Amino acid sequence: MAGIVKEILAKPIQLADQIIKFSDDSTSYFRQDCSELKAKTEKLAALLRQAARASNDLYERPTRRIIDDTQQVLEKALVIVQKCRANGLIKRVFTIIPAAAFRKMGFQLENSIGDVSWLLRVSASSRDDEYLGLPPIAANEPILCLIWEQIAILYSGTLDDRCDAAASLVSLARDNDRYGKLIIEEGGVVPLLKLVKEGKLEGQENAVRAIGLLGRDHESVEYMIHAGVCSVFAKMLKDAPMKVQAVVAWAVSELVEHYPKCQDLFAQHNIIRLLVGHLAFETVQEHSKYAITSNKTNSIHAAAVVLASKSANVTKKNLVGNKTIDDDDDEKNGFIAHPTGNKHQMHSVVTNTIAMNFQSKPKNGNAVGQGIGKQTQSHHLQHQHNVLVAGASIKGRELEDPVTKAFMKKMAARALWQLAKGNSGICRSITESRALLCFAVLLEKGAEDVKYNSAMALMEITAVAEIDSDLRRSAFKPNTPACKAVVDQLYVIVKRADSDLLIPCINAIGNLARTFKATETRMIGPLVRLLDEGEAEITKAACIALTKFACTDNYLHIDHSKAIISGGGAKHLVQLVYFGEQFVQTSAVILLCYIALHVPDSEELGEAEVLTVLVWASKQPFLTQDETVATLLEDANSRLELYQSRNSRH
Repeated sequence: MAGIVKEILAKPIQLADQIIKFSDDSTSYFRQDCSELKAKTEKLAALLRQAARASNDLYERPTRRIIDDTQQVLEKALVIVQKCRANGLIKRVFTIIPAAAFRKMGFQLENSIGDVSWLLRVSASSRDDEYLGLPPIAANEPILCLIWEQIAILYSGTLDDRCDAAASLVSLARDNDRYGKLIIEEGGVVPLLKLVKEGKLEGQENAVRAIGLLGRDHESVEYMIHAGVCSVFAKMLKDAPMKVQAVVAWAVSELVEHYPKCQDLFAQHNIIRLLVGHLAFETVQEHSKYAITSNKTNSIHAAAVVLASKSANVTKKNLVGNKTIDDDDDEKNGFIAHPTGNKHQMHSVVTNTIAMNFQSKPKNGNAVGQGIGKQTQSHHLQHQHNVLVAGASIKGRELEDPVTKAFMKKMAARALWQLAKGNSGICRSITESRALLCFAVLLEKGAEDVKYNSAMALMEITAVAEIDSDLRRSAFKPNTPACKAVVDQLYVIVKRADSDLLIPCINAIGNLARTFKATETRMIGPLVRLLDEGEAEITKAACIALTKFACTDNYLHIDHSKAIISGGGAKHLVQLVYFGEQFVQTSAVILLCYIALHVPDSEELGEAEVLTVLVWASKQPFLTQDETVATLLEDANSRLELYQSRNSRH
């Protein structure tokens, strides 16, 4: 950086020296004007040399802009003083330079002096909190200079100053997309990421929030990816305070939302694992895949059991009902009995074993050893087990306030929602963990915004599973606990039909339509009742979901079509085709066609005069202009004419 700045400054310093030299050679007619230009040029040259000496501290972006403008001013000044030199009678007689030209050049030199002075002040490491004002160059674009000032503080200020600067950039990026572009173009991403790693809690939050706001288009996100945002965010999700981690999760969701191609890059940095860990914390027991297992745990446990067994030289007897169980039976049945039948003695043995183990490693053992004396034995053992099994990344999270914990879950769910969109690999990673079970629990017990993000995540995961048969078979087996829990919660929400989660849950059920057995008809009834819902968006979502049950691609389409008819779907669909909004009418016609194709001899269809409805629909241009819908209408009409007319003859 220093070499680049010195190279930038070399040319204007040479120009300033030439102006000073040529001013001394000016004719007597122009001497007064040239002496004024010389004085201002000398002041500017001194500032340029000061800048060259401080090249290590100068912020490159404003340096280039200001020095380029200064060089242009000096080149014009040099032309003027060259014309004023006494190097010939003819030139002295015919050289005419208006007084206004000298005044204009003097004004431009003063502006350059102001610009370079501001550059030196803004790049200084100590500013004493004084207001630097705006340089003359800011007349055309004051926001740019404000951005320069804040980024310069990010590079060389104290941690507190950098925190304030990041907060200022957050305000600018939030106010205007163009300001965000300028922050990126002027090199603000690198010092922001540095502040994320090095700053205090508030500074880290501000820096992460700024990065999230800057990622509003794929070019900006791609720039930040190249700057190393993935690795920095992964480190924060592992080691930072929970308040910072929650903002990081939000920023991940923002970047991925605006540039989905970066999903796999975040996944490569273990972001999925870390987010699922935060989601699972105090929701369900974390999956072993996401826990840091330790050989130490096994060795401690083994040592404790060995010591316990040595202290018991007699055969223990445990009565279960009327049966006596010896040592071998205990192992078979999963029991670990106490050496003398005393629970507290077993606790003592384990505690002593842990203490001995940590005494051999004083660096890690002092705090633990002190804790043993201060806590009850059972509490210490439980805490020790949690730390060893869950890993250091969750240490201290139990002490966070409930609001922070809820915000963390909200943002973790939001990030997983955005990461899962259309990505089979990431959806597979999510479903192989306890995330599905977490989403089910949060749908039931979480705060409203946590429920919404969880529902949206499930909708995206099931949408991928609908297309990816391998994922569908592995993640959504009907008999698995996680799948059952998810389906149960989706069913409750759809049956209740009074929640903001209704549409994503309807969509999720539709995406899972191929996974339901013929006997699993409970989903059909609530969806059919939603066909009579007054809100058009909900009605359309219900039509689309039921279509996935009744379409030919679903192996159980006949069973599901009969269930829709039994639930009273035919009469609701007839009403929607005739009187629904246009975008709902199309979905209703498609569903009605599939039902007519698969159960053409249904008496309910005849009573609802579905054939008449479909004949009417076949004459509507907005329906028949879609070739797929037109073909469905033609096939359904043919089937109904055959079966309904035959039934009428009987």
